[in-house]
Amino acid sequence: MKKSELIEAVAEATGLTKADATRAFDATFEVIKEGLKKGERVPVAGFGTFNVSKRAARTARNPRTGEEVKVAARKAVTFKAGNALKEAVN
Repeated sequence: MKKSELIEAVAEATGLTKADATRAFDATFEVIKEGLKKGERVPVAGFGTFNVSKRAARTARNPRTGEEVKVAARKAVTFKAGNALKEAVN
């Protein structure tokens, strides 16, 4: 499902105009992004939880050449689906 399809579905479900639904949609994900930037856990009731995890620096191997490559430490976004979402999918 594309972003435009999601926005159209939100507009239909809420009675908002597409422009209002777009602003609401964008604002929602901006708030989630800002929370993650601060290192906060962002739970969405009935959906799941977004979190930031730290990945340690490591040495990897280039599969083509076999050469060792250093991979820097970084942060990664993780998502854990909530029970309501899991049940809805199954």
